Amino acid sequence: MDNLLRDLISGDETLAEAAMHKLIALGDEVFPTIRSLLDSPNADHRWWALSVLAQIEGADINWMLTALDDEVVEVRQSAALGLSIYPNSKTVSALIRSLYDEDSMVSTLASNALGKIGEDAVLPLLVVLDKKKSKIKKTQEQAARLGAMRALAKIADPRAIPAMMTALEEEDSLFLKHWAEVGLKELGQEMVYFNMD
Repeated sequence: MDNLLRDLISGDETLAEAAMHKLIALGDEVFPTIRSLLDSPNADHRWWALSVLAQIEGADINWMLTALDDEVVEVRQSAALGLSIYPNSKTVSALIRSLYDEDSMVSTLASNALGKIGEDAVLPLLVVLDKKKSKIKKTQEQAARLGAMRALAKIADPRAIPAMMTALEEEDSLFLKHWAEVGLKELGQEMVYFNMD
């Protein structure tokens, strides 16, 4: 295992990739060794550690949750991707925060993870659509709202119908309207409503 670990953090992409697959095959016995890399000052080491951990069933989701707040964007991306592989309702609030990440990929991956979690994510996602955060940049706000609507469209829970209808009537964003339409179609609500006033 020492040799595999050395290859994983060698800086050589080919060696690291091969080592990653071998470590994944070893399963949960690698957890103690790989877990220690998450505290490394080297972001590359943290990224590779998450890449291994995220692909082994039974990995502690708290390892990935902590990494969602990493200062390095690639590490946050890896953590969000890992959380989408094994969806867990305990991660909802952290993933909701990640919808507002300055990096669009982190936001998108968080949306994917929330969509896979399903009904436990619905109410927090509706809050994202309903409440605007005054201290958040407009671009982050828009990304979060779009990610929330994408996740809701995938979940297809009837509780989201009013928010989807409101988006079609009031939102300026074509992308948000698109995902509202997708969600309504999934829910069998394709009818278009017209205001007759």
